[in-house]
Amino acid sequence: MSSVLNDLVLLLGLERIEENLFRGQSQDLGWGTVFGGQVLGQALSAAVQTVPKERHAHSLHAYFLRPGDVSKPIVYDVDRIRDGSSFTTRRVVAIQSGQPIFNLAASFQKLEQGFSHEDAMPAVPPPEQLPSEQERVAPFVMRLPRFLRERAVAERAFELKPVEAESDPFLPLPAAPIRHVWLRTTGKLPDELALHQYLLAYASDHAFLTTALLPHSATWLTPGMQVASLDHVMWFHRPFRVDDWLLHVMESPSAHGARGLVRGRVFTRSGQLVATTAQEGLIRQRGG
Repeated sequence: MSSVLNDLVLLLGLERIEENLFRGQSQDLGWGTVFGGQVLGQALSAAVQTVPKERHAHSLHAYFLRPGDVSKPIVYDVDRIRDGSSFTTRRVVAIQSGQPIFNLAASFQKLEQGFSHEDAMPAVPPPEQLPSEQERVAPFVMRLPRFLRERAVAERAFELKPVEAESDPFLPLPAAPIRHVWLRTTGKLPDELALHQYLLAYASDHAFLTTALLPHSATWLTPGMQVASLDHVMWFHRPFRVDDWLLHVMESPSAHGARGLVRGRVFTRSGQLVATTAQEGLIRQRGG
């Protein structure tokens, strides 16, 4: 496991400070506020640590309430709402400087047998035939602000391989609101389903909401553009490993009222649908 991946696993693991209270630190990814995927993964991690080992997350519904400050710790307060015979429900509030910045409701279930069907995976090139995200951004790196330039080329915990070759992020051309990204961690991980779930939760926020900008000749680098996640939903359908290639298929069916909606499906390399994602967020162009 690389040091960067190990650091992310530790970051999401949290420090237990009381029976239902956990404390997490933050990564600074360059823009001064906490990455939404981080608080999502940490909140799920906090919930997992209060649930019996034989029960696994099958869904989570979350709201981003305030921007998080990367320079301050985040406290996660877990409410053990219900422990039923088959399902367990947890509510988690992330608190910083005395104010809630995020809340999450997650449901857990014992593994059961039942009916099974799934969507077919889209036909896309395998990851070995595609350049990495860092290779795709290389022609534009020197035009980024310095603090973002360093992050763009830094070692990462996840290897990302977008299928689509997007246009110049500073002069984008309109495109269909769909994106396919292969992802996996840069090293092998323990055989713990919960760990793979909250790492996928972390990664699922990457390049997600900005899919709604693709038809509008805009990116998050467009002057005056304000992009912020409002909510995030995930359903986990089947066990998976995030240290093997997964394909996140993202599409935006609607944008209106300065909000964009994006939904996604996550497939294993063999074509199994293992998770479904959705997010609505603010996409506002000031002065527009």
